Amino acid sequence: MLKKFELDSAGVRELLKGQEIRDLIDGYAQQVADNVKALVRSGVPVEVRKYTTDRGAATVVVADVRAMAWQARDGILTRAAAHAGLEVKAWQR
Repeated sequence: MLKKFELDSAGVRELLKGQEIRDLIDGYAQQVADNVKALVRSGVPVEVRKYTTDRGAATVVVADVRAMAWQARDGILTRAAAHAGLEVKAWQR
């Protein structure tokens, strides 16, 4: 029976910065980008921008002035993320 659980912060940090997690994040970001491309007109630029903070991260950008309206009206990014199996939650400060 487990009586004590101790979080290994250094181990978690190492895991989150590792290549396996980076590949996982990049893969999901590309799936979302591909799903967005299916929801917008041909020729609309959709980009995956990879970066690192305290872990691997990526942003999907619809580089079109109309993109905010498409997200507000149709939820293109939310729907694309959900279709990739991701859960979208409102960001809270």
